[in-house]
Amino acid sequence: MSPSISRRRALQLGAAASAFGAVGLTSCSSGGSGEERSNKIVVSTFPFGVEEFTKAVIDPFTEATGIEVELSTGSNADRLSRLRLENGEDGTDVTLMSDTYAAMADQDGLFQEVTAEKVAALNDIAEFAVDKAYTGPAYSYQLNGALYRKDKLDAAEATAWDLYANSQYSGKIALPDIAVTAGLLTVAGVGSAYGENPYDIDTAFATMSEWAPNVLQFYSSTTEFTNLLTQGEVYGGVAINAFATDLVAAGEPIAWKPVDEGRFMATNRAMIPVGAPNLDGAYQFVDFLLSKKAQQSSAELVGDLPVNLSVDVPKKLTDVVGDLADDPTAAGYQTLDPAEVAPNRPEWVEQFAREVVGA
Repeated sequence: MSPSISRRRALQLGAAASAFGAVGLTSCSSGGSGEERSNKIVVSTFPFGVEEFTKAVIDPFTEATGIEVELSTGSNADRLSRLRLENGEDGTDVTLMSDTYAAMADQDGLFQEVTAEKVAALNDIAEFAVDKAYTGPAYSYQLNGALYRKDKLDAAEATAWDLYANSQYSGKIALPDIAVTAGLLTVAGVGSAYGENPYDIDTAFATMSEWAPNVLQFYSSTTEFTNLLTQGEVYGGVAINAFATDLVAAGEPIAWKPVDEGRFMATNRAMIPVGAPNLDGAYQFVDFLLSKKAQQSSAELVGDLPVNLSVDVPKKLTDVVGDLADDPTAAGYQTLDPAEVAPNRPEWVEQFAREVVGA
């Protein structure tokens, strides 16, 4: 292992331990009388892409329904922490959250079931988006795959897991830390390819620890990886498709392709807390979020892959994922089982830091 790689890994291990131990709280000003809340909802969402999301979904929803929307933003971890502290009564009406954290909240009974009787648009979305393992539907998804420089690797090299065992590319490849969205999907892919199933964590970690000397960085932020990629410091790695969109559109010599084996996807889900103050407004918002109009706008302005089957997927997205957007499950993509992920994730994060990043 080169000294530069060793130093990077030491820093990553320390950062991972700090991040795992630190959880902050968010807040939202959701007070008001029952009359005020009948014409207003609070939506808890991610801290990025807020301006685009407001233009694509929030403003059109208010225009269509007359219901005002207050946004409360924060990381998945922070918002889950608040939900737990308030026992599902944190003043929000709809929580937009990644599937892993939604599963952990579901495990604690913090969300209530969203059904087609209350949200008719559930009948118009892809089957994987209405997974009964979750109380709320998916409204977008991300595919895990190979993100690479076309001038350094061909597609066959980039999409094969064997790339990471090849010492020829030592110091020129990157993999995600388990804590980021692509991380757990990557672990599942390695478990599927080299072990018995996606949850064969011991085999996945043992395999990845063997690759570790070749890995320049186990990145904790995808922008760290894309910066290394555009600068030519790394030739390839694993990432979700969304981070390829702007790079491909800008004409960078970069492509994204699904990995050969062990294809997994993550979803973002629309969940309703058990203590939602404006339940009717929450149902209306989720129904609108899943509608063709909102899904089309989200695909065009936010860059979300749509779950509504009637949406015309924009070219900027198909330039990256091709016809996978028509039906990712037909191409072998799967979602992870929340019953496996939710109770085990904290232990997996610690084990990954010890056995893979620290290898």
